Amino acid sequence: MDMEQARFNMIEQQIRPWEVLDPEVLGVLALVRREDFVPAAHRALAFADLELPIGQGQTMLAPRVEARMLQEAGVRSTDVVLEVGTGSGHMAALLASQAEYVHTVEIDPLLAETARRNLRQAGVTNVSVETGDASRGWSGPAPYDVMVISGALPELPEAFRQQLKVGGRLVAFIGSPPVIEAQLITRTADQAFNTINLFETVVAPLRTTQPRQSFVF
Repeated sequence: MDMEQARFNMIEQQIRPWEVLDPEVLGVLALVRREDFVPAAHRALAFADLELPIGQGQTMLAPRVEARMLQEAGVRSTDVVLEVGTGSGHMAALLASQAEYVHTVEIDPLLAETARRNLRQAGVTNVSVETGDASRGWSGPAPYDVMVISGALPELPEAFRQQLKVGGRLVAFIGSPPVIEAQLITRTADQAFNTINLFETVVAPLRTTQPRQSFVF
């Protein structure tokens, strides 16, 4: 398989048609080797328009969804980023290519170790992978310039908004199937936030140790 041709086709046939046109983002997608973050059994599908299984019952977001998230986050070289839901480490690697530093949190210890190994082998040094449940925020070195939540939440906990710097951006998937909205939330002032619905999609829910609330009729 010609990996470079497959990468080119992914960018031209999947990602550009999805309104990802920022040349810096497209350059990052060409540079970061997605196939190095995919389990060996699925390497041939690394550039397919699919969510790929990465073990522990988890999946890797489709390329066009990751690309759109990266573009909407508007990451700058001075930004400190929080990612919730590390998975295989691919999104963290994309963010790290643009940011000063990325803190990424994975609830599953085995996946966290896999991500550390993948990032180390890819030569990414400005990422720390932490293990824990960040579904309701992650204080760490908050506030953050950028926050990316790589799994769906039924609603956004207030802690995420409060851990965002003024001027900071948060990209998240909010809702439950069949309606999940990708949202861009910008903190415009101390207690003022602007929310833009970007697109509808279906992605796996973020894993959490918190009990899910349900309605009783």
